[in-house]
Amino acid sequence: MTPPRWATRLLEAFAHPDSREEVQGDLLELYAYWVETVGERKARWRYWLNVLKLMRPLARRKPATHYSTPFFLSPVMIRNYLKVAFRNLVKNKVYSFINIGGLAVGMAVAMLIGLWLYDELSFNQYHKNYDRVAQVMQQQTSNGKIYTQSAIPFPLGNELRTKYGGEFKYLSMASWEGEHILTYGDRKFSKSGCYMEPDAPRMFSLTMLRGSEEGLKEPNSILLSESVAKAVFGEADPLNKLMKIDNKLDVKVTGVYEDLPYNTTFRDLAFIAPWDLYATSESWIKRARDEWGNNSFQLFAQINDQTHYDTVNKRILRARYNNVDESEKKFNAGIFLHPMRDWHLRSNWEEGVQTGGLIEYVWLFGIVGVFVLLLACINFMNLSTARSEKRAKEIGIRKAIGSVRSQLISQFLSESLLVVAVAFVLALLLVQLSLPWFNEVANKRMEVLWTHPVFWLLGLGFSLLTGLIAGSYPALYLSSFEPIKALKGNRYASRFQTIRFVSIPRKVLVVLQFTVSVSLIIGTIIVYRQIQFSKNRPIGYSRDGLMMIQMKSPEFYGKFELLRSELKRSGAIVEMAESSSPVTSVWSNNGGFEWAGKDPSLDADFSTIWVTHEFGKTVGWQFKEGRDFSRDFSTDSSSLVVNEAAVKFMGIKDPIGTVVRWGTDSRARSFKIVGVIKDMIMDSPYDPVKQTFYLLNYENVNWIDLKLNPAKSASESVAKIEAVFKRVIPSAPFDYKFADEEFAAKFAAEERIGTLASGFAVLAIFISCLGMFGLASFVVEQRTKEIGVRKVLGASVLNLWGLLSKDFVFLVLIAFGIATPIAYYFLHGWLQKYEYRTEISWWIFAASGVGALTITLLTVSFQSIKAALMNPVRSLRTE
Repeated sequence: MTPPRWATRLLEAFAHPDSREEVQGDLLELYAYWVETVGERKARWRYWLNVLKLMRPLARRKPATHYSTPFFLSPVMIRNYLKVAFRNLVKNKVYSFINIGGLAVGMAVAMLIGLWLYDELSFNQYHKNYDRVAQVMQQQTSNGKIYTQSAIPFPLGNELRTKYGGEFKYLSMASWEGEHILTYGDRKFSKSGCYMEPDAPRMFSLTMLRGSEEGLKEPNSILLSESVAKAVFGEADPLNKLMKIDNKLDVKVTGVYEDLPYNTTFRDLAFIAPWDLYATSESWIKRARDEWGNNSFQLFAQINDQTHYDTVNKRILRARYNNVDESEKKFNAGIFLHPMRDWHLRSNWEEGVQTGGLIEYVWLFGIVGVFVLLLACINFMNLSTARSEKRAKEIGIRKAIGSVRSQLISQFLSESLLVVAVAFVLALLLVQLSLPWFNEVANKRMEVLWTHPVFWLLGLGFSLLTGLIAGSYPALYLSSFEPIKALKGNRYASRFQTIRFVSIPRKVLVVLQFTVSVSLIIGTIIVYRQIQFSKNRPIGYSRDGLMMIQMKSPEFYGKFELLRSELKRSGAIVEMAESSSPVTSVWSNNGGFEWAGKDPSLDADFSTIWVTHEFGKTVGWQFKEGRDFSRDFSTDSSSLVVNEAAVKFMGIKDPIGTVVRWGTDSRARSFKIVGVIKDMIMDSPYDPVKQTFYLLNYENVNWIDLKLNPAKSASESVAKIEAVFKRVIPSAPFDYKFADEEFAAKFAAEERIGTLASGFAVLAIFISCLGMFGLASFVVEQRTKEIGVRKVLGASVLNLWGLLSKDFVFLVLIAFGIATPIAYYFLHGWLQKYEYRTEISWWIFAASGVGALTITLLTVSFQSIKAALMNPVRSLRTE
């Protein structure tokens, strides 16, 4: 029975603080005695009477001696707090390991993801003019669809410079970055580079280590990156040294620039040569100088400081449209600027609208990082609050011997902050140890930002916040206990343990934990299935043992028959061919094709690949109709082999023999379709195969394709091929690629996402299981005597296991019910960006749920079975 509430409040208001607890304790004992002897009604009257008597001024006894309470944040008290906190950690080793280990793993994951996000969001910020540099792009409408591309015509550079020069600070035409041969003396190197106009070094704010930004103004000059200059010239001064590009262009080194960071678009740019040198090096480039229909180049721009992108875009929109022939105006070409800040993260376009890109993964992993960290914090708070409930009597004793509430609050908070501090230090160690692996998986070159103030501000700020939040419950709630009630034992201090709703916050947090874990499991499975679905898609050719060598210098040309005979004689290959594009990419697209029955409104745009006779045998393409190119037919120089997509696009039922006319001027030619092959996946494996024409040509080729002899080892074949190439083409370094490796690289981004998601899912489950194990241990400890009684009354081990496990199983089932629709919604949206995509099957969710349930049972069962097997005598002997 509780005494009159108002009388108790009156006593608390008027009683002296130093004697209040003593008086309340005496009155509570008397009230309990009166209830048993004279009944509750009279007991309440007597309680009121004594409270009124105690309100007399003379009833307030002044204490004989008053001791001052030490300041709760004094050095002595802080040292005491830490000492007690350390002892508690050592005393409860299992809970300390779970708390510190789980929180450290969560913090480490959050730090790694944070470093990844920082690297992604700071991409290209090495360039000082990052906010004002852009790439000139265009959008065209064809067959009712809007296409966006970065390839632009040669004359556009001069058009923007002469008519819209007031909007730009710098403009620079550029070639596509590609592999080239750099020769110095008898030394040959294969390096990536491009040709740009003289303003490029200023525009991209290159840090010049030797020479100056004016270096490209000399017609036959070259700027080298620091690493290439060192590789070629060693410690010697490279300035004014003479070199060759692709064994045909003589250049002089006029500058050396600092290597660009890995998180920049031009990170592989080993050299820059003058645009004018490039423009005069090839006949087709000379012809393109006035061709508005030849989109084969790049253009970069830096807008003036006082202008804005929107303003410039409106002005230059019709810069190409106003100069093309009437026949091309139907494409409605529009020019616009794509800012450098969007190159990396926002590079996807659909129907002329920017639809994101890698920014989606930035948001995804940002959310994952927050949730993994949240899981660790949930564990920490759950176990901290659960363990704190066992310390009620400690609170009573401390308060009885003079501790004030501020000291108790400081004690609990110091324990919480100590755990977080240890976890933070351990997390830094884990990050440092795991960063090499993480860099390899994520294809990054990140370092811990030891000298970055924001890194420490976020890390320490989060640690402080986590410690304060986790320690607030025991600090504020338990410290408010009255010592008499706390020392009464189960009758008073443990009442809050039996309140029905006291465990609800912990249950909610457990559900949240497993909702995140199950969602990550489902996401990992879907990402893996999508990658495998695309990998298993028929590619239309055989990439096994298929080697590709780029023809980088003039010495490669005119030696096809010699190379083919020498290589076949060596036994290293079974066939050889040449092509204008690598087998794993398409370098050329053309329009202007006509055929009988063509819809006049159809814009006939085809991928066009020039090949030699043995190309089909080399790559192993698969015919559906007709025949391959053959040396037995001299007319095959005017023949076409087309893919299935081309037949469908052209809308012809009987393609063999169909005549296709290409061009309308004096150079127009007619071709006859002689064969139809299955679609070859040469571009993205996630997109539909584009309609493609294969034409016979031995001059317009850029790649040598080799089919290795399957009867010999790859290493033996490569050695023999290298020997032949060094003998026939000694002036070029022997560089090669394998088609299967290049094809696999197309899945690199998705595989990285899948690997990272898998790793984070495993860590999330690990953290959740740590928390589940800790809570299971706590529940078993709370119910030890109950388990003993049940065993004495005949309960089996299976009964007790079910009793202790069912609550956790129920929570996991709730989490599964929440995670399933959430995961389906987001993953269904993610799959929509792929033309060829896997299905989201029901078994994926079922398997994820069963997996989560199994992990839960295994985690909880260890403690449940251990408690069920315990001797009941040990748990009941204290009763």
